[in-house]
Amino acid sequence: MEAFTSRSSFFRSAVVAGAVALGLAVAQPALAKVEGDTIHLGAAISITGKYSTNGKNTLDGYQLAVKRINEMGGVKVNGKSYKLDIVYYDDESTSARGAQLVERLINQDGIKYVLGPYSSGLTKAIAPVTEKYKIPMVEGNGADRGLFDNGYRYLFAVLNTSDYYLREAVNLLAEQAKKQGKKPSDMRIAVAIENDNFSQDVRAGVLEDAKKYGMKVVIDDKLPPELNDMSATLTKVKALKPDLLVVSGHAKGAALGVRQVSDQKVNVPMLAMTHCDSAQITEKFGKASEFSVCASQWDDDLTYEDKWFGTAKNYASRFAKEFGYVPPYQAAESTASVLVFVDAFERAQSFDTEKVRDAIAKTNLNTFYGPVKFDQTGKNIAKSMVLYQVQDGEYKVVAPSKWAQSKLIYPTPTWDKRK
Repeated sequence: MEAFTSRSSFFRSAVVAGAVALGLAVAQPALAKVEGDTIHLGAAISITGKYSTNGKNTLDGYQLAVKRINEMGGVKVNGKSYKLDIVYYDDESTSARGAQLVERLINQDGIKYVLGPYSSGLTKAIAPVTEKYKIPMVEGNGADRGLFDNGYRYLFAVLNTSDYYLREAVNLLAEQAKKQGKKPSDMRIAVAIENDNFSQDVRAGVLEDAKKYGMKVVIDDKLPPELNDMSATLTKVKALKPDLLVVSGHAKGAALGVRQVSDQKVNVPMLAMTHCDSAQITEKFGKASEFSVCASQWDDDLTYEDKWFGTAKNYASRFAKEFGYVPPYQAAESTASVLVFVDAFERAQSFDTEKVRDAIAKTNLNTFYGPVKFDQTGKNIAKSMVLYQVQDGEYKVVAPSKWAQSKLIYPTPTWDKRK
């Protein structure tokens, strides 16, 4: 098991890594919640495994926040400035490993403040651990609405829950039906999702709104765990001709959807997916990704701003310069999670975990990512999801209408009519 830290603790990381490579047991000095002039945050992050793409987005978001806070003078508590640092381990994209590593962070490394992992499944495994030890966890990548039905006091999420990711696609479909002189209940939907907590919630939200409009779900399929083939679903799509195809399976699911819909020349009026940006569908698939409708927690064209990064556009520019790619929302919400801790430390003027927890609960913060305000369950109730569509190789916000940059192109041109 390898320990990773931010640059301020690089030497410790290198020592541990070398010892692990030699198969030696490693005994590290326990980290206090504050060590000298440094506040240590802890996290289990998917460096390897099926969530490694989004795990990197998560880590990069954390690291950029730490770098920015430190270069602005750090966190101010009781007249003293403190730097931030992150101690993290590779959870290998598995829930059991994530829970084990957070136990280690708390019990062996002395971590008192935890940042969330990537995915609802890992967050669901870790939350009982932080709750048991009364350690505040702020997360931006566990959207399962079931996380907030357990009465947790120490779990806080800056993002919208996953059942809201593609509800807006159903609303758009209803709007298009009316424009075509049809009733919303005339529209038919196909669903293909991964069998994990996040995607099951996406499905639940789509089905709930479809029922509200009286729409019929004609295909309701689970994608195979390895997310390498959805041909059986697409064969049914060709035969049944639904008006909307919903695909959810994290970055691998988005890549699979675009690739196979293109390869098999499947004509569907609207293809709506999650994780388009982190899957880099425009960069990897070019024209094949055109007209895809994508859910997002955030977009850099939104008019949010804060004292740390300025506007959403400024954040995106800084992130791209630092890491060499455009930030997906997973990175942005991870950065926002760190900002919530910073704000709470400074309002609490204390490092006592209970005082910090109470300060987090009272958060009312504007960030480049959007407003953050938690309800009693720990959900952020101050921001909305957005949908964008790939138009001429760019993501254009098409919903909600108050933020729309462009009109939705519907129906998607058939493959024989595309340029």
